[in-house]
Amino acid sequence: MATEASRHSPSPKQPSLPWRIGSALVMGFVGGTSRLFMFGANSTEVHGLDAFLETLDRRKAPERRERGLITVSNHTCVIDDPLIWAVLPFSYQINPNNHRWGLAAHDICFTNKFFSAFFNLGQTLPTYRLAHSPLGGLFQPTMTEAVRLLSHPPFTTPYTSAASAPAVNRSLSSPDITDPFSSPDHTYTYSTNGIDTFPAPSAYDTRQYSWIHVFPEGRVHQHPLKTMRYFKWGIARLILEPDVCPDIIPMWIEGNDQIMHESRQWPRFIPRMNKRCGISFGDNVGGDGNTIFNDLRRKWRELVEKDRIKEGRVFAMGVLSDGLKYGKEAVALREECTRQVRGAVLAVRRKRGLPDEDPKAGLVETWREEGGKREGKMEDGSWVKEV
Repeated sequence: MATEASRHSPSPKQPSLPWRIGSALVMGFVGGTSRLFMFGANSTEVHGLDAFLETLDRRKAPERRERGLITVSNHTCVIDDPLIWAVLPFSYQINPNNHRWGLAAHDICFTNKFFSAFFNLGQTLPTYRLAHSPLGGLFQPTMTEAVRLLSHPPFTTPYTSAASAPAVNRSLSSPDITDPFSSPDHTYTYSTNGIDTFPAPSAYDTRQYSWIHVFPEGRVHQHPLKTMRYFKWGIARLILEPDVCPDIIPMWIEGNDQIMHESRQWPRFIPRMNKRCGISFGDNVGGDGNTIFNDLRRKWRELVEKDRIKEGRVFAMGVLSDGLKYGKEAVALREECTRQVRGAVLAVRRKRGLPDEDPKAGLVETWREEGGKREGKMEDGSWVKEV
């Protein structure tokens, strides 16, 4: 966690102008295309958007933000993001400072220079999937970056400047990328594996208390009864660890599974049209109110203080000791926090008139019955896709 001294020391204000323009172009093009598709080629019903836009309006000036924002939802198809943000007016699409950050698969979206540039400008963070790499999981460097994006820079042991970092691999087949238009002393990077190099957006003042969207199921889940899988614990880190409790807005997605259903035949790569879709925004369940999440954060801070006394030092924001990673109390807090987040998404689902799901659907033990099968049609009639 950042100390008071580091919190108020100077930090770079924003990325270079060409980088900001490139990001606005990518976000605007993808957002505009998604909006045309969702409202032109399909029928999309939106609930709760006005209140959500009011939340974004309050966050428009980065220097006036008081906390981060987390949106969390079910995951119904491989292109949920960006399709769900088609509901935002175009003026919101072209403002990267007030748009979402997401987590994207390192082995799919960051395989070469072109993809890496596109997805970095599109505000996604390279994330290893544990099923595909031993570098994945709760405590990978990208999770540290995500926690910092939801906090206030600068941080203790911050970043590596390009001036002192290892040379960036210039090969087009390498995912390494930095902001080429910033001076080396003001280009901040991090690595996901100790070898690669990516921009560190949380180093900039204009990225303080950012907005992150999460699909905690960790994979696409298409069930005839519109139920969800269990949620993974990464969402708990994003709620418990930032310096201030983020606003937390649950969402519910319907109909996108028909646009890209996992049972679709050739041509599989083409999204289907003439579908009925729905995107619903729930009420804010985080922030500074008297919520279960603030109670859980209070317990987390108590654990952090005990750990500080035991370890004799303070760890940097987003960096945890083994006790805070694997200790029984820390694990129990993450479990409860994740359960509460899933309950908040279920509450939005319930408002859409869907019946309560079987309580066993939220348990990891239930999904272990799938055995080693990770994708395709499951025994319960659902379709699953790793993303």
